[in-house]
Amino acid sequence: MAAPTSTHFADTLLKAIEKKGTPLIVGLDPVYEQLPESIRSHREMNDADDAEAAVDAILEFCTRLLKVVAPHVPAVKINSAFFERYYAYGVEAFGAVVQEAAAHGLIVINDAKRADIGNSSERYALATLADPEFTSMVGAVGADAVTVNPYMGQDSVAPFIKIAQEQDKGVFILVRTSNPGAAEIQDAVLQDGTPVYQHVGKLVAGWGAEFIGERGYSAIGAVVGATNPGQLAALRELLPSVLFLVPGYGAQGGSAKDIAGAFKADGTGAIINSSRGIIYAHKEQKFAGMPWEKAVEAAVVAAKADIAGALAR
Repeated sequence: MAAPTSTHFADTLLKAIEKKGTPLIVGLDPVYEQLPESIRSHREMNDADDAEAAVDAILEFCTRLLKVVAPHVPAVKINSAFFERYYAYGVEAFGAVVQEAAAHGLIVINDAKRADIGNSSERYALATLADPEFTSMVGAVGADAVTVNPYMGQDSVAPFIKIAQEQDKGVFILVRTSNPGAAEIQDAVLQDGTPVYQHVGKLVAGWGAEFIGERGYSAIGAVVGATNPGQLAALRELLPSVLFLVPGYGAQGGSAKDIAGAFKADGTGAIINSSRGIIYAHKEQKFAGMPWEKAVEAAVVAAKADIAGALAR
């Protein structure tokens, strides 16, 4: 009899990384004005001031984009803000993109950065992570993982962790983000000399200690940006059982060399997100003249090679 296949989120993610041969993931942050002209000029999708037309264009773009990237990467990170900006139309489109990504066999991370307390957090967790329970949504799936803001403490993230445990999903908790203003709070030093980001990292490791998979990683991961490689490497040493979701590579300034510290010696431990540098590759001079989908594919292949080269050193 064959050994049972683990459905633990971290194990599933690591298996997908190995299958695709890369820890690169693609972030979907669709902005109407940045979409390819061939989509924006379509007679039914050429009005940025019409929410329904704009969302139709974004949905067309994302649907075609997913088909291009699915053979190359293990996961996509879909930023819900870029859909919610279009109100009900956008929320519906977000759900459609999740279903499309899942149909391509991609692991789906909902970049929602939610959290609250009590009933509010429970409902955020249901809305952003859980598989739908409504009879009218039979067959629909929720995201495989969600990003969460821990500012209000353990009780604010507990509902997300509970759903992750019950449904074999994952949670990525903000620890050290890549934005310039992060240092104002995250680099502050506590009385014992510990930086806030390290304190939060230790909390995340503790919250996820009961959810370690067969490969030694928890289903509760951390968001750690690529733009401060020293802090990234320090957190890798501090949190050996925590998977990192690393934004900031590419358009935000993080290089492949910068992200190398997110990984252990065996090459595991992180997924590296690239959004604008891939989805808007048609705007880059080096891909000029290519159809936009070919430009996206070329950018994915180039990013994979860039990251592989950094990890091989």
